[in-house]
Amino acid sequence: MGPKSIMKITVFQTGLVPEALRSQFDGYGLMIADLIDKERKQFQFEVISVLEGDPVPAIGDVEAIAISGSALGVYDETDWMDDLRELIREAYARNIPMLGICFGHQLIADALGGDVRKSEKGWGLGRQQYEVKHRPEFLDSFPDQLRFSVVHQDQVIQPPKSASVVAGNEFAPNAVLAYENGATFSIQAHPEFDDHYTTELFELRKGEVFPLDQANEALKTLDGDNHNQQAGEVFRRFFAKFG
Repeated sequence: MGPKSIMKITVFQTGLVPEALRSQFDGYGLMIADLIDKERKQFQFEVISVLEGDPVPAIGDVEAIAISGSALGVYDETDWMDDLRELIREAYARNIPMLGICFGHQLIADALGGDVRKSEKGWGLGRQQYEVKHRPEFLDSFPDQLRFSVVHQDQVIQPPKSASVVAGNEFAPNAVLAYENGATFSIQAHPEFDDHYTTELFELRKGEVFPLDQANEALKTLDGDNHNQQAGEVFRRFFAKFG
């Protein structure tokens, strides 16, 4: 018997780093790969940039899935979003491990029967704290409060019936979801965004995309600790269960 093959995680890049920041920062797909396994010791990664025209592969060509954040919403019309929804449903039925981040969190919920829309609460910006309410096995080492950077208007308003709320707060009650098939997990926040990137993003978009005063207040929250590295460890443990 030969050596065990290394699991390949297909990362669907559904959004792009703003053009003004691309000389300083990797794309979202590589950010996610680096968070999960920067040294590439446990996993290999394939980044599929559906936003730039890369086709969604057939279900037989994926071992594991991660879906990035995006400036788009699940209600936007694109050439690729329905194809990705169908892949999500097929992956869920086959218990293929699947992770969603921000837009990915929303699209998985939408594809599996949840209600996702632009929140009446407006923008969530800066570091927010989530309270842990339910602990899947791979979350057993997490603290009771989680601190991550967030950038979103859309939210999962009503999770699918197959999802349990792992963590949330008053602004985003359904911020972390685990699904009953045991192979699907998603988070509204951005643990793949380091504070340098988040700061540059807020500075670039404040007063234009983001309300000026809110963005300035959000920048102040980035001085505190975050749980990005702990999230990376949780994601590694999650995918390793299926390797």
